[in-house]
Amino acid sequence: MALTAPREIVVACAPMRSNVNLSTIARTAGCCGIERMIVCGNARLDRTIARDGADSVELEVRNSLPPVLKALRREGYRLVGLEQTTNSSDLHTYAFPRRVALVIGNERSGLTPEELELMDDCVEIPVWGLPYSYNVATATSMALYEYCRQYPS
Repeated sequence: MALTAPREIVVACAPMRSNVNLSTIARTAGCCGIERMIVCGNARLDRTIARDGADSVELEVRNSLPPVLKALRREGYRLVGLEQTTNSSDLHTYAFPRRVALVIGNERSGLTPEELELMDDCVEIPVWGLPYSYNVATATSMALYEYCRQYPS
């Protein structure tokens, strides 16, 4: 399916412990026609995992997530954290805004309290078994797919 215009979604990632997860997220972003990812920390892609996604996504590396989020807000993006909180919306019922920054936390610690303070919304994916959350790359793939389902072109 060809896109008629660039997607108005940016993926912003906290520092990841695993370049495998980051590479999987980049590959999914490429599949979804996403052109921009902002990643923090010591971020490196494994090209054997990211494959063609690494070539189609502009990867910006920054030191820290909060300044990135503040800049994205100034650019008119709604900040949506992929995080389980007491006020999270269920991904199945959340209506994504077209212009959105999907904010992804660290695999172990999620989004920090400072980062959560900056969110306009948080979405979570229901889990029916153990463990209580999906792998970060899997969860990001589900959220990106849902955004694309809501905005197919």
